[in-house]
Amino acid sequence: MKLTIVAGARPNFMKIAPIIKVIEEQQGKGRDLEYRLVHTGQHYDPNLSESFFKDLGIPLPHINLDVKSGSQAEQTAAIMMGFERDLRDNPTDLVMVVGDVNSTMACTIVAKKAGVQVAHVEAGIRSGDMSMPEEINRIVTDSLTDYFFTTSKYANQNLKHVGIGDDQIFFVGNVMIDTLLQHQSNFTPPKIWHSLDLSAKSYLVMTLHRPSNVDQELQLKDLIAAIIENSRNHPIIFPVHPRTRKVLERLDINYPNLHYVEPLGYFEFNYLVQHAVGVLTDSGGITEETTVLHIPCITLRENTERPETCEIGTNRLVGHNKKLLSRALDDLLNGSWPTGEIPELWDGFAANRIVNHLISLYLR
Repeated sequence: MKLTIVAGARPNFMKIAPIIKVIEEQQGKGRDLEYRLVHTGQHYDPNLSESFFKDLGIPLPHINLDVKSGSQAEQTAAIMMGFERDLRDNPTDLVMVVGDVNSTMACTIVAKKAGVQVAHVEAGIRSGDMSMPEEINRIVTDSLTDYFFTTSKYANQNLKHVGIGDDQIFFVGNVMIDTLLQHQSNFTPPKIWHSLDLSAKSYLVMTLHRPSNVDQELQLKDLIAAIIENSRNHPIIFPVHPRTRKVLERLDINYPNLHYVEPLGYFEFNYLVQHAVGVLTDSGGITEETTVLHIPCITLRENTERPETCEIGTNRLVGHNKKLLSRALDDLLNGSWPTGEIPELWDGFAANRIVNHLISLYLR
């Protein structure tokens, strides 16, 4: 069996790392599994260097399409053109896409038009918010996918509601958690841990990158002010996304307990999260990791595509409601946050289930 695995952004690589590891284990057992790793280059990230791949045990991509940034349409078109050439030159039995970035949707369209089957890892999640580009990517991808590897029963239900058959849906768990658990012992303190003399449960971690938060300048300024007002002077460590940094520089937002840092590597960032008293974020992936690490998480969004992190995990949605934000920070800093439970099959073995299903489908 020939498999083409597509990744376009840093979270994608965290999702494909454990899958490749299991494929290579199966190859060692004599399984006729061959894979080709395609990096679309959708996000230029200096942290996606050789050391990043080495740390997570990912082989270097067979090709980098090097599309980089652009408008939604420009980037999607460039990915489609580059992937079409690569797929033509390297025929495959199945294209595997992960997550919900532009590369996920673009390569799915190209594969299906070329008559190649598609498997989608992290299929079926929905926020219901059509203003999110990711939501459009999810819907388009899942409308064309052949095999759906899901992280939760909510995702299964979403797919069944649009007519996807049970024989196409495979509830396998969360590959992001595979990576988290496999590398937890390698988490390492960043420089700021020492320079600020941080200690466990003495600080907050914050990340912001979604347009709904960072593109509205006055809203961003008010949001950060509200967080500072309710932080009880706890240090707030804020790894700043490049798009967010530009806005912050214009607004000149500075507080004594707000510490801007450059984007951190996987091991360093998760060390900070694991030892924080809590996290404030608008990232979906971080809400999954905090749930498994039992770290309180306040999500600065009006909706989530991962409801299980709120219903049984450690995540709470507050949106842009300052009263909800204040109440959440009070609960967090008072130590009254619920411990939460880990969702079903978020156990570190999702990749094994995925590869076993591929073997059943293609190597009977």
